Amino acid sequence: MAVSQYAGRGQQQNRWHSEPGKNLTFSLLLKPSFLSISMQFDLTRAVSLGIINALEPFLGEKLKIKWPNDIYYSDKKLGGILIENVLQGSQIKNSVIGIGLNINQEIFPLELPGAVSVKQILHRDYDLKFILSEICKNIEAAYLSLKSGRYDAVRNAYKERLYRLNEEKYYRSDGHIFKGIITGVTDEGLLLMVSDDREQEYNLKEIEFLNN
Repeated sequence: MAVSQYAGRGQQQNRWHSEPGKNLTFSLLLKPSFLSISMQFDLTRAVSLGIINALEPFLGEKLKIKWPNDIYYSDKKLGGILIENVLQGSQIKNSVIGIGLNINQEIFPLELPGAVSVKQILHRDYDLKFILSEICKNIEAAYLSLKSGRYDAVRNAYKERLYRLNEEKYYRSDGHIFKGIITGVTDEGLLLMVSDDREQEYNLKEIEFLNN
């Protein structure tokens, strides 16, 4: 677990800032050789669910997963996940999972207006080691569900906790702003959205969430 982090990486080269001693920034090494390359996103689902299940008892139902792997509280970002897989043949040899969560930080840089922390929400400090232990325990539980073949259970639980699920919101794709409704995620991890009565699939680089 890192004590501080000023140049952490996120999806699409986004940077992560963490005030020393205030937040959780850590990495896990897993060896999910039971997953084929086509099922890589199931690992993202399991890790996201582990974090949600650990934090939900004290943060409640406003805690969501913003596709593909950001942790949101209401409309603000509480944390994020970055998974880097090493492939061997058609299987995943090992996975390095980087996790950053805002826990006790109260002030964020001006360039991060959408960030929020557990302390800002609940107005008290939390023990970082306790939260880390709970997250690891819940990630292990979701990971073991995958390992035992309970893919549908993990996929359904991930979908149920999706940010903006079944809500009509604004998005941008290929320079075009439109209203869409998130309906789910494909097995491979593409976002499913209905717009103008037509369902489409998007990868990470094809869709942008707009504040509205």
